[in-house]
Amino acid sequence: MSTRKHTALPKARTLIEALPWLTRHHGKTVVIKFGGNAMVDEGLKAAFAQDVVFLRHAGLRPVVVHGGGPQISAQLDRLGLESEFKAGLRVTTPEAMDVVRMVLAGQVQRELVGLLNQHGPLAVGMTGEDAHLMSATRHYAEIDGERVDIGRVGEVTAVDPGAVQALLDDGRIPVISSVARSADAGDETGVFNVNADTAAAALAAALGAETLMVLTDVEGLYEDWPHSDEVISRLTATELEKLLPDLASGMVPKMRGCLHAVRNGVHTARVIDGRVQHSILLEIFTDEGIGTMVVPDADAHAGSDTAADAGAGANTSESEKAGAA
Repeated sequence: MSTRKHTALPKARTLIEALPWLTRHHGKTVVIKFGGNAMVDEGLKAAFAQDVVFLRHAGLRPVVVHGGGPQISAQLDRLGLESEFKAGLRVTTPEAMDVVRMVLAGQVQRELVGLLNQHGPLAVGMTGEDAHLMSATRHYAEIDGERVDIGRVGEVTAVDPGAVQALLDDGRIPVISSVARSADAGDETGVFNVNADTAAAALAAALGAETLMVLTDVEGLYEDWPHSDEVISRLTATELEKLLPDLASGMVPKMRGCLHAVRNGVHTARVIDGRVQHSILLEIFTDEGIGTMVVPDADAHAGSDTAADAGAGANTSESEKAGAA
C-alpha cells in the first residue's frame, strides 16, 4: 500500500498543477499549426495526436492547420520539378500547385486524421477551399524593395469559419489543409497555396481563439541569434514588430502570424519546439511552459492574480531556456 501511494503521488501532483490551466482554457478554442520535424518523425506525430486528443477530452476545442513542406518537396523531386523559395515562401507554378493540393489534402491531412481517429471518431479533414473557409488573392513577394511574382501563392483576404465552428460544436477536431479558393477576378475556380503559419493565424483570429500555437524546429525566438541561444520567453506585439525586419526569412511568416493573431483578438500566440514530445501539453498545462509567447500590448503590464497571468509569469522565469529562431 505504501509503495502504491508513493508511486501515485507524483501523478497526482502533475494533475493538480494542471488544474488552473484546465480551468482557464476550458471551452476555449486553440488553433495549432502543425509543421516542422513533428510532421515527419513517427514518434513526434503520434505524440502530437495524443496531445490534441487530450486537449479535446480536457474540454478545449482544438483546431489543427497543417502545411507539408517536406512532403511537397519530396513529391516535386520525384516528379522532377524544382523546389524554389523566395522570401521564405515556395514559388508555386501551376504544375507545383497540383502537387501541393494533392500532397496536403490527399496525403498529409489523411495521415493526420487517421492518427487522431485512432482515439475515437473525432477528426474531420477539410481544406481552405471547403465551404469557402479561406479566400485568397495572389501574393507577391517583396525582395530588395521589388515586387516579385511567386506563382500560385495566396494572401488570405477572407475567412468564413462557419463550417469549422459547426464541427467544433459537434465535438469534432477540424484538420485543415492550407490551400484557399481564389478571390481574384477571373480566377474564381482557381486555388492558391497559402503559407500554413499565415493560414493558422487568420483562422485563429476569425474564430476568436484563445491561443494560436505554432510548432517549429527551434526552441523559440532567440534574443541575439547566432551570437546567443537565449530565448525570448515573452514579448508584446509592439516588441515583436520591431524585431521582424531582422528575423531569418523562415521565421518571418511564423512571427507575422503571431503578430496578426494577437492584434486581432487572440489572447496569446506561442511558437514552440515541435521536436519535444508533448510540447503542446507542456506549454498549456505546466508552470514552466516552453517556447516564446506573444501577447497583445494591453497585456504587457497585466497582474499575476489569474491562472493565465501566472502562466505568463512562469514563462518568463529565469530557469526557462526553451522557446524559436
